[in-house]
Amino acid sequence: MSFGIKMRLARVGFLLGLLSIMGSLGLNAQRAVEPGMPNPPGSPTEVKVGVFLADIIDVDELNETFEVELILTAEWMDPRLAFDPEEEGTPVKLFQGSFQFNEIYAAWWPQLLFVNQIGTGDLNSVKISIYPNGRVRYLDQRSVLLETPMELRAFPFDRQRLVAKIVSFGDYADEVRLVVDERVLGASEEYAETETRVNIAQWKLSSVEMEEGLANFRYYGGNQHFSDLTLTIELERKSGNLIWKVILPLIILVLLMWAVFWMEEDNLSDRLNVAFIGILTIVAYQFLIDGAMPRIDYFTFTDAVLLYSFLVMCLAIFQSLWLYSLCKKGKKETAEKVDLVFRWFFPVIYFAGVVASYYYYI
Repeated sequence: MSFGIKMRLARVGFLLGLLSIMGSLGLNAQRAVEPGMPNPPGSPTEVKVGVFLADIIDVDELNETFEVELILTAEWMDPRLAFDPEEEGTPVKLFQGSFQFNEIYAAWWPQLLFVNQIGTGDLNSVKISIYPNGRVRYLDQRSVLLETPMELRAFPFDRQRLVAKIVSFGDYADEVRLVVDERVLGASEEYAETETRVNIAQWKLSSVEMEEGLANFRYYGGNQHFSDLTLTIELERKSGNLIWKVILPLIILVLLMWAVFWMEEDNLSDRLNVAFIGILTIVAYQFLIDGAMPRIDYFTFTDAVLLYSFLVMCLAIFQSLWLYSLCKKGKKETAEKVDLVFRWFFPVIYFAGVVASYYYYI
C-alpha cells in the first residue's frame, strides 16, 4: 500500500474519531442540560424560603451594619426532575458541597441574594436534595455583613430592627414568587431561647420575623418588579452596663455640684473651681460617648442628658458670679437668700429635666 493511501486512511480515521468525540460531548452536554433547564419550571415558580438565625456575630452602630450567621433554606417543585427511586436505586438524590453543586448539579435553582449585603460574604456549606416527585430542597450556611439604618434616639434604652432584603436574583415576580417558610422561623425562635450564644454582648434577641412583598427597585429599568422577602431581627439593648458606667456617675457628679450652694457667697474662687471641674468632666464624658456613636444628625437620650447637665453646671457658674456681685455691692443678706433658694431649686430643675428627656426620647 502506497504512502499516500496510508495518509488518506489516517486522515479519515482521525476525522471519524473527532466526530465521535464531538458527538459524545454533545450527548453529555444534552444530558447535563436536560435535567435542569436554565429557566424556572413554572410561571411563577413558588419558592418557600426560610432563614434560621444561627448566631449574631456583630452589631456596629457606628457604621450601621450587622453581621450574622444564617442557615438559608429554599423549597420548590420541579416536575422535570421527578424520577423513579427503584430505577435510580435511591429515595433521594443528593448534591453536597461546592464542587457537586457547581460542577455536577445542572438544574435550575433560585439565586437568593441579600440586597443590602456588603461584600461577598462566606458560603460555608451547601446541599441540594431532589425527591422522586420533583420536590427540591436547597440548604446553605453563610455568614453575611448587612447594612441597615438604625434608630438610636432612645440610646441606651433603644430597640433595633435589623433588616435584610432577599430577592431571587434575575427572576421577576411573574417568574419566581418567594413565600415564607414559617417552620424555619419557629425553629429559630426556639433556638434563641435555649442557646444564649445567639445574643451578642449588650443585646438581647426579641424576635425574628419575615414577610413577603415586592421589591421597590428594578435591575433592568423595566416596569416589572421582583418578589422579595424582608427579614427583621429585633434586638433590645441591655442598658444596665451604660447606666452604671455613664449615666449614674454623671448624675452623681452633677449632684456633687450641689455643695457649691453651701459655700460662702463671696468665696468666688472655690465655687468656680468646683463648677469648672464638673464641666470639664462632662466634656470628657461627651468624648467618651461620641466615639461609640454613629455620625447621626439627631440627639439621643444620652446626648440630651449630657447637654442638659452641662447647661445646669454653667447655670451654677453664673449664679456664683451674681452672688459675688451682690456681695461686692454690700447685699450679702440678699445673696444668702438667693443661695438658699438655689439649694432646692437646683436638684428640682435638674431631675425634672432628666425625667422630661426620658419621656420625650423613650
